[in-house]
Amino acid sequence: MAAAEPESAPLTLESLPTDPLLLILSFLDYRDLINCCYVSRRLSQLSSHDPLWRRHCKKYWLISEEEKTQKNQCWKSLFIDTYSDVGRYIDHYAAIKKAWDDLKRYLEPRCPRMVLSLKEGAREEDLDAVEAQIGCKLPDDYRCSYRIHNGQKLVVPGLLGSMALSNHYRSEDLLDVDTAAGGFQQRQGLKYCLPLTFCIHTGLSQYIAVEAAEGRNKNEVFYQCPDQMARNPAAIDMFIIGATFTDWFTSYVSSVVSGGFPIIRDQIFRYVHDPECVATTGDITVSVSTSFLPELSSVHPPHYFFTYRIRIEMSKDALPEKACQLDSRYWRITNAKGDVEEVQGPGVVGEFPIISPGRVYEYTSCTTFSTTSGYMEGYYTFHFLYFKDKIFNVAIPRFHMACPTFRVSIARLVG
Repeated sequence: MAAAEPESAPLTLESLPTDPLLLILSFLDYRDLINCCYVSRRLSQLSSHDPLWRRHCKKYWLISEEEKTQKNQCWKSLFIDTYSDVGRYIDHYAAIKKAWDDLKRYLEPRCPRMVLSLKEGAREEDLDAVEAQIGCKLPDDYRCSYRIHNGQKLVVPGLLGSMALSNHYRSEDLLDVDTAAGGFQQRQGLKYCLPLTFCIHTGLSQYIAVEAAEGRNKNEVFYQCPDQMARNPAAIDMFIIGATFTDWFTSYVSSVVSGGFPIIRDQIFRYVHDPECVATTGDITVSVSTSFLPELSSVHPPHYFFTYRIRIEMSKDALPEKACQLDSRYWRITNAKGDVEEVQGPGVVGEFPIISPGRVYEYTSCTTFSTTSGYMEGYYTFHFLYFKDKIFNVAIPRFHMACPTFRVSIARLVG
C-alpha cells in the first residue's frame, strides 16, 4: 500500500506571503488597518507599511505629494498627526477642504481682495467657547469649515455673493464664529438660529438652525422672511437654502467655480444662467440670467421679487453696416396661474444702446410675481444706423423664475 500523504497545514493570514497580504490590507479602511496592529506582530508590521497610508491621507485629508515632501514625514505619521488635530471631522473634512481649496484657487486671479479678507482657521478651544456661550452644539461640518477659515473680515465685497439694482445693493460676508455667536437668536421665531452671513448694507443674514425648533429641521440653512400679515412678531417664514452646512457651502462653491455665477468688478454676482436660455436673431444674440431676492420678497402677502440680467451681443463677424440701435422693448409676462401681462415701452432702463460688430451691452432689471414662479419672453425692436428706415425685431428667449422652497411659520399655522 502507498503511504498516506501528510495533511497540509491550514492556510492562514500568517502563512500568506507578504505581497498578497499587503494587497489585502490595501483594501481596508483606516479603522481596520489600525485594528490589524492588535491582531499579531506580523500584521502590526505590515499594517504600518507606509504606502498603505498614502491612500488614506489623500482620501480623508487631501494631503498632496508636495505637502508630504515639505513636511518630511511618512504617510502614516501624516495621517496620525492630522487625525490628532481634526479627527473628529473626518467624515466632513475632505468635502469642506476641497470646497475651500477650489474656491480660493478660482478667486485668487479674479477677486484677490476677497481671498485676502479670509481669516485664519479657528482653534478647537475657540469653537468650544462659542458652544459654551450659546448653550448649543455647533454642527460638526460647520466647525470643520471654521477650523480651515474663520469667516472673513467685514468688508465689501462679501464672499457669499452680491446683488445690485439701481436703488438696492447687497453683498454678504461670511461671519467669523465670534461675530456669529453675538447674533445667536433665542427670541421666538428664530430660536436656536445662528447667522452665517451678514450684509452691512441691508442687515440681511442667512441662518443655520443649530437645534430643531419652531418647525425648522436641525442644521437647515435659510433666509428669514417675516410674515407681514401676522400681528405676532414670532411669525417668521423661511426660504430654505440648504439642508446642512456642507450642502449649503459646497453647492455655492460649485456654482462659483463652474462659472455659474458671473464675476463683475471683483465681485461674485449670484445670477443663475440657464444655458438653453439664449436666442439668436441674425447677428444678435440675447441671453438671460436671473436671481431671486429674499430680502425684497414675502410669503404673506405673496410677493416674490426677481432680478434678471440681460446680455445683448452682436457677432464680431457681422458686417459693419449691421450696426443698429435699440428703440423699444416688448414683454409678455406669465405667472404660475397663467395670468398674462404685456408691457411695451421705449428703450431699456432709460437707455437706447447701440450695438455694433463684437460689442456687448448688458443691463439689469427686475420684476415681481404674486405666485412662486413665472416666466417672461418678448422682443426688442432695433433700427439700422445706416438704413434708419429699416427696423427689425430681436427675440428675447423665454426665461423662468422660481423662488426657493419655503416653509411657513409655526406661529402662523397655530394662529
